Amino acid sequence: MATLTARLLAFPKSNPFNFNLLVATAKTSAADVVTQTAVERRSLEDLDWRRNASFAVFGLLYLGGFQYWLQVTMFRRWFRGIDKFTELSFFDKLRDGPGLVTAAKQIGFDCFVHLPFMYYPTFYVVKQAVQGDDGARPDLWATHGLSKYVTNFVPDQTAMLSVWFPADIVIFSVPLWLRLPTRHVVSFGWTAYLSFLRGGNDNKS
Repeated sequence: MATLTARLLAFPKSNPFNFNLLVATAKTSAADVVTQTAVERRSLEDLDWRRNASFAVFGLLYLGGFQYWLQVTMFRRWFRGIDKFTELSFFDKLRDGPGLVTAAKQIGFDCFVHLPFMYYPTFYVVKQAVQGDDGARPDLWATHGLSKYVTNFVPDQTAMLSVWFPADIVIFSVPLWLRLPTRHVVSFGWTAYLSFLRGGNDNKS
């Protein structure tokens, strides 16, 4: 029993990509279920499972797969020294000037490139593909999804910065294997909010 527990506890560190896929998919789906039941007061029988599927697919492919590739694999190449910096103690991080600059660059990239111009467009296109009535027409998924992205751009980015800018200060400081699990903790609440604001077909502004 002790050995099994030890293996389970070691799994996130020894298999970070697979762990991230599992957590991202489950977390994104669960956040939407919580929003539909607790906020929108739907019964389990009345849940919009098509809407939930759009969040689960987005969680698996983007938050689980692409985001790991971007924020772990590619950030290691683009921002040298992040492994060393994230393993330092809190006070040693504060004394590491180059490391703090690198962390600031990662925060800037996340808030001003990744989230507004990668995350949100992908979210709207995936949502349109799963929830829309465009059939097997990727061109219409993109056209209709990106139209909603443009319409909601300003309020979406304002909300995003209010949450992710302060959260990124922590996320880009923790050990690298904990980066996305930490992000998922914040993302659960963020996804619930996004589900409430943008989950329905009307996509109110």
